Amino acid sequence: MALDRLRWHNATARMRRWWRDDVLNAPLEPILHPSRLRLVGIGLFTCIGHLAFYGIWSQWLPQPYENAWVRALVAASSMVYFSIGWRRDFGSVGGGRWFTVVTWLQLPWFFSWMYLMNDGNGVWLASLGAMILIYFHFTDWRLASAGLLAGSAAGVLSAWLVRNGELLWPSTEHLLIIVFASSMGLLLGMSSANLRRVRLVNTLSTMGVMAHELRTPLATVHLLGDVLRNLAQQDNPEVRRRKLEDLGTRLQNLVHGMNRHIDMQIANAQMMRLPREQSSIRASDLVRSVVDNFPYRTSRERCCVSVHIQRDFHFRGAYALFAQVLANLIKNALHALASASTALCPGDLRITVDARRQRGRIVVADDGVGIAGDLQSRIFEPFYSTQAGAGNGLGLSFCRNVVEGAHGRLTVHSQSGMGAVFTIDLPLDRSEAHVPPHAPLSPDPCH
Repeated sequence: MALDRLRWHNATARMRRWWRDDVLNAPLEPILHPSRLRLVGIGLFTCIGHLAFYGIWSQWLPQPYENAWVRALVAASSMVYFSIGWRRDFGSVGGGRWFTVVTWLQLPWFFSWMYLMNDGNGVWLASLGAMILIYFHFTDWRLASAGLLAGSAAGVLSAWLVRNGELLWPSTEHLLIIVFASSMGLLLGMSSANLRRVRLVNTLSTMGVMAHELRTPLATVHLLGDVLRNLAQQDNPEVRRRKLEDLGTRLQNLVHGMNRHIDMQIANAQMMRLPREQSSIRASDLVRSVVDNFPYRTSRERCCVSVHIQRDFHFRGAYALFAQVLANLIKNALHALASASTALCPGDLRITVDARRQRGRIVVADDGVGIAGDLQSRIFEPFYSTQAGAGNGLGLSFCRNVVEGAHGRLTVHSQSGMGAVFTIDLPLDRSEAHVPPHAPLSPDPCH
């Protein structure tokens, strides 16, 4: 009996852990395996397929019911797939929502409705079964499950209204086939999600080993920096002392920068598994902490950064992730300034905190080389970088995922040669007390 209770306890614990980690807390993936080719292919199949099948079922192999207007509406909805594909808007909240709505409309709702309007004949039973498997292949299994239930209910209601309550309900054999197709679709969707998770875990494990191996020699370099700075304190001429001090500081800043870069890449690899824990964050505290602790390469870089707190605010999010977001935007801005032909000056990189119209904003603006208009739609794509040979193209994609995970928006406004302005727009945290409109600035280390 004790063994049976232990087994039962372990089984229920595993079930609760699966429900918590894989169902409740796992991020939704509205578009599975996104790519331009995949989205454009879905759009072409949706547009051409519905028009072609309208001709087949109405002319060549006539079915009891067809509707040209509904077919045209569903075919026109394919424009959403083309738009998401060509703009590469795969990971944004807006793109995922539009994909979810259009896919729900043209799969579970349309096929359920047409199945009932055709009195559940063999053609539409087969079409309904194929639709279920396709639906679970297109989107997250949780969205597909909820969409299938809601779409079927909406299809029944639509058919009931059009036919004034005169419906031929599915037979027992048909219901068994529909349940079988739904069960197989759910099984395939869940196993696919598990496979993606296992691959991600393996990738993160590999990156963890690589990070450990890199940090070992970096620790040695950091110790060399300490040795040089200690030598500088000995009885040395002033010029030599300054050179040793500067060299030791540069080595240690290099180590800090490399460690931060390693942390960023590990977080980048978790773009699809961002932690859900959230806390109330004061924007001014976040900005000042990141600016003060950023591993600047030179004192001139530090002095070119200015912070302006116009109206402070609180928002909810993961502090460590938003610190990485801000650090990445500062790193990109400093790179853009370094690529410009002019020397760094105070105020070349401006970080502003403001709140208006029930929203908070953190703006990172620089006077660097800017971003060409035709590239601005691509800079948030994974693995696309404007820094040839210097970036892996994951930073801004990671930033957008973090900001949108907190129900915010990350936008860019830029012109070539005129600098760039990145704006983080976030909802205010109403649970916090009122924040004073003008928080005092910390002392400027450049003066």
